[in-house]
Amino acid sequence: MSLASRASTARQQRPRLTSLGLWSLSAGITGFYLVALARSIADAHSAAPLEPLPVENPAPATASRITAAPLVSVIVPARDEERNIRRCIESLLAQDYPNFEVIVVDDGSTDATPALLEQLRQTPAGRERLRVVRVDELPSGWAGKPHALHTGAQVAVGEWLLFTDADTSHSPSALRSAVTRAECEGADLFTIGTTQELPDFWNRVMMPIAVMGISFMYPPVLVNNAHSRVAIANGQFLLIRRAVYQRLGGYDTDELRATVVDDLALARVVKRSGARLLFVDGRGLVTTRMYQSLGEHWNGWGKNAVLGARGGALSFALLAPGLPLITVAPFALLARGLLRRDWRVALAGAAPVAATLAYRAYLDRMLGIPVRYGLTHPLGGVVFTGILARALWRKLRGTTVPWRGRSYAA
Repeated sequence: MSLASRASTARQQRPRLTSLGLWSLSAGITGFYLVALARSIADAHSAAPLEPLPVENPAPATASRITAAPLVSVIVPARDEERNIRRCIESLLAQDYPNFEVIVVDDGSTDATPALLEQLRQTPAGRERLRVVRVDELPSGWAGKPHALHTGAQVAVGEWLLFTDADTSHSPSALRSAVTRAECEGADLFTIGTTQELPDFWNRVMMPIAVMGISFMYPPVLVNNAHSRVAIANGQFLLIRRAVYQRLGGYDTDELRATVVDDLALARVVKRSGARLLFVDGRGLVTTRMYQSLGEHWNGWGKNAVLGARGGALSFALLAPGLPLITVAPFALLARGLLRRDWRVALAGAAPVAATLAYRAYLDRMLGIPVRYGLTHPLGGVVFTGILARALWRKLRGTTVPWRGRSYAA
């Protein structure tokens, strides 16, 4: 075959190869979101949600299986939480569970948190149930939150320990409902997904991307399977048997002292030991407002992005370029096809965009986000890609991650 003939053949084959790549990309992304939607629906049915027990009738048929309402020690780490702490502690002190104490670990706060805690301690409920422990210095080798949780557990006397964050708010029956379910199902670590308060633009843009990633790496159907190694817990509400916590060494171990993903790390240790982990939907019982600005999202998610990735830094390195591919590429293809009136490209983009919006509609409904925010999916993907890229760069360079006035290894 002559050189001219080969060139002509190559030119004829090039559009066909381009079409093959285009349709493969379209089919791959479409399949990803259809699988994600199916998995989300399956996860929602993998374990019954935590239902609030009615205040006037604490379900004696199930509550009778709790022997004398075991004492629960509620431990709240708090560092510069002046905007959240009052709502959180007041909701905890208002629990209708009959046997509990609240321990707040003031982790070197420099704002009004100590004064607010003292005000709460002087209330009738506070005098009865609230204790405040002050930490002025962080010991070498510890991350702040694990040390605060460890400090609280050291003074706790309950049969159960409830670790919960200062940015949460608990309905009156939350603790009783959780202890009842955990006791009835023989759970050693019982944790719930909480309602996320997402009142502003950036919360509604960023949270669905975060939930997508977490649910795909840690599907509850596997988390709740004793034969699976997949484990995760939600530090916003993490209820653990004290005996199990102490047997495993608590947070005072080489594996847990310096972790910035304290809930994930503890869940892995608990499940690896053979203890039972149960993760259920607890929306409606506990609400959380994690971040209140784009900057807080940027630093907060970046803090534990690498360590929180299932499979560690290697899978994270694949996730960083993969995220824009599945979040931005479909919309870019559709826009390019429409603008250039290239209906082949437009159609190739339309299929994954439709699958994306179907998945987002399900996710947004679960999160209480208006369906129109599905159109911000590419924006959320771009911002999260920046978060992941910066976190990976810090990991490779060995630089530290700033958080709450402290620095941690990436």
